[in-house]
Amino acid sequence: MTRIDALGLLKEYTKSDALLKHMYAVEGAMRAYARKSGADEEKWGITGLLHDFDYEMYPNPPDHPLKGSEVLKEKGYPDDVRRAILGHATYTGVPRDTDMAKALFACDELCGFIMACSVIRPNKIADLEVSSVKKKLKDKGFARNVSREDITQGCLELGVQLDEHIQFVIDAMKSIAPELGLS
Repeated sequence: MTRIDALGLLKEYTKSDALLKHMYAVEGAMRAYARKSGADEEKWGITGLLHDFDYEMYPNPPDHPLKGSEVLKEKGYPDDVRRAILGHATYTGVPRDTDMAKALFACDELCGFIMACSVIRPNKIADLEVSSVKKKLKDKGFARNVSREDITQGCLELGVQLDEHIQFVIDAMKSIAPELGLS
């Protein structure tokens, strides 16, 4: 399981630049959380990178992420990676019973939301503050497809305060801003 192999699979299934950037953002946040917790950064990063790789081909639940999980199984990806990816979709019923699975769930929606907040700003993510993200979270019309409930639940499961989590993910995304088109 290497990042190069994961990128090949990702690009085979995903053509949308926006979706690719989302998965790069989640990968970045997952790598940062792995470093913070002393976990396997490569495994956590690949999990973030591939969590939505099947979405363009199978956008409807439960096909996403179930069909993707089968592809990953055929390619020899570990069970804990597949379970974390399955668990990021609450409707699968797969429990988020590892730190990696909890981090993936906590980062997924928030990365999408931070991306939405960043692209409309003159300086993109460079000067994005927690207070700005929280203000936008209250605006139900802004990035309305992002589940605020999942962001809140993700913080609870991960055991972090919302402000801390937002800042941590902003910092992780800043570190890869050029790859995300946010520099």
